[in-house]
Amino acid sequence: MRTLLPKMVQVLAPFAPLFSKRIWRHAQLLLCGAILAPGRRTVSSALRAMGLDQHKRFHRYHRVLSRARWSSREVARVLLGLLVGSFLPEGEPLVVGIDETLERRYGKKIAARGIYRDPVRSTHETFVKSSGLRWVCVMLLMEVPWASRVWALPFLSALAPSERYAARRGRRHKKITEWAWQLLLQVRRWLPTAGDRGRRRSRLRIAQTARELPQVLQSDHLHYPLALGLCPLRAGSATTPPSDREAAHKG
Repeated sequence: MRTLLPKMVQVLAPFAPLFSKRIWRHAQLLLCGAILAPGRRTVSSALRAMGLDQHKRFHRYHRVLSRARWSSREVARVLLGLLVGSFLPEGEPLVVGIDETLERRYGKKIAARGIYRDPVRSTHETFVKSSGLRWVCVMLLMEVPWASRVWALPFLSALAPSERYAARRGRRHKKITEWAWQLLLQVRRWLPTAGDRGRRRSRLRIAQTARELPQVLQSDHLHYPLALGLCPLRAGSATTPPSDREAAHKG
């Protein structure tokens, strides 16, 4: 059994209670393999990067993602806490950004895939479609000291299937704005109370575009713990639920 360096074990220790002891051993190696693997981050490429591509019981590592029971939402909560503790200065507002990304996946078993606009290959003059899975991602916007610029550090994502996928299964289709709203509310529930004493609860302010962000940052509410959602979606007022708004994108 491969073992990790003590420093890496220490960094990953906050996630250990979220897994069983047996699954946690496999999950640590998969995470390190995904960091080291070039190209696509698949289970096979992660095992290859860790020198376990010839392991006789390699199927056990695949089961970490297919059968093992663990909560990705709890992992996101712990990851957000670590990012805030590492990069957010004392008294500074917490700023998050939301964007959608397309994961290009093919195959008959990938039922939730759809046809969407490809943001990488499309231009103002050319509209390119691609098949894959559409994810809505929440990222912590932080100025990384050694980079001298703001980085978007993803910590939470949700699959946003197409309208056709929801119709085939008899479910109500959620628009992108609804997914963004739901994810922001989840982040607000994770935020600590002011001064860790529960005197005041965290508030949520949303900048709908990048142009609105400076005005929100200069708000007189910044003495509270604050979550700012930077949504590049064309939506209505932040005080009304997204179900009442016009969708920015169609599934």
